[in-house]
Amino acid sequence: MDIGSFWDIFEGFRDLGSNPLMLGMLAIATLLIYLGIAKRMEPLLLVPIGAGVILANLPLGEVVNPATGQETGGFLYYFYEYALFNGLIPLLIFLGLGALTDFEPLLARPITFLLGAAAQFGIFVALIGTIALGLTPWFDFGLKEAASVAIIGGAEGPTTIYVAAKMQQIGAAPGIFAAVVAASYSYMALVPIIQPPVIKLLTTKKERRVKMSYSERPISRRTKIIFPILTIVISGLLIPRAAPLIGMFMFGNLLRESGVVERLAGAAQNELMNIVTILLGITVGSTMIAERFFTLDTIAVFALGIVAFVTATAAGVLLGKLMYVLSKGKVNPMIGAAGVSAVPMAARVVQNMAAKEDPSNFLLMHAMGPNVAGAIGAAVAGGVLLSLVR
Repeated sequence: MDIGSFWDIFEGFRDLGSNPLMLGMLAIATLLIYLGIAKRMEPLLLVPIGAGVILANLPLGEVVNPATGQETGGFLYYFYEYALFNGLIPLLIFLGLGALTDFEPLLARPITFLLGAAAQFGIFVALIGTIALGLTPWFDFGLKEAASVAIIGGAEGPTTIYVAAKMQQIGAAPGIFAAVVAASYSYMALVPIIQPPVIKLLTTKKERRVKMSYSERPISRRTKIIFPILTIVISGLLIPRAAPLIGMFMFGNLLRESGVVERLAGAAQNELMNIVTILLGITVGSTMIAERFFTLDTIAVFALGIVAFVTATAAGVLLGKLMYVLSKGKVNPMIGAAGVSAVPMAARVVQNMAAKEDPSNFLLMHAMGPNVAGAIGAAVAGGVLLSLVR
């Protein structure tokens, strides 16, 4: 039996000293946790992600080491390999989101589907940008890497994970998945910071103060039940690659609207969603390992991600301005910013900005229409990328 020396107890300090980048990641983790707790910036995302970053960057990597023939892997390795990378967590997140989502604002104003579609413009900007970088001598980005990065523009975390994982499985660069996932969730958490300046730049005070009326005609229960079923069938026929995401989203909504499975709907909205959110956050954080994070490729992915978010927001707002003109001032163009998906963060941003301009203006439910449409649009765009890029 081999016995190590006394100083082996402190080998973590030696490993930390040989890799100062770990200190950088620990600083980033501390910042994420600070923003989540002290500033209350999407704490459900930032606190678990920050904890995951700390765990992943501890010396010797005990919690993220992959399994070998002789030793089992770290527990976060199994979360990553069998829950995140294979698509299980994204699909369960979509199930919970569907159970939490009320489609009535979207069904009451079907035209907001267009705002959700317009915000997907960011995907194509990121796609072109990544391909362009791949033509330079500094980056080795091909079409698979471009598809992985582009989906960040949909601002839909589960879709981003699902598409990026599929791309890596068919040959995308190994490090691209971790960079894309980290960038996507970092920017989703920063939506309240990223979007307001873009919205203000593209709208006037008069436009931001527009009050929108609510329809007095309620959406029938039958319509609410038929919609998710019909959407599953249509998406499965037109874009089979998007069927897993849209199918789980709509299944969750069917549980909500059917009115006969309250226990299942409640479990999807609460217990399941809470558990999966914890696993998602800590596992996303575990992908942010120092050696992978501080690279030129990762910096490029983060830069393209912010461009995609800004472009998506701008495209939604600009279409909203067109609707404002065509409706003779009845549509507040700010609701177009909610088309970036990030449910319900983007809708809350619109509501907060409306309330600052006029405390009596209530736009939240109007913004939820394009917000839900954006989630569907991002899944559709992801399915298109999966179909075209092989």
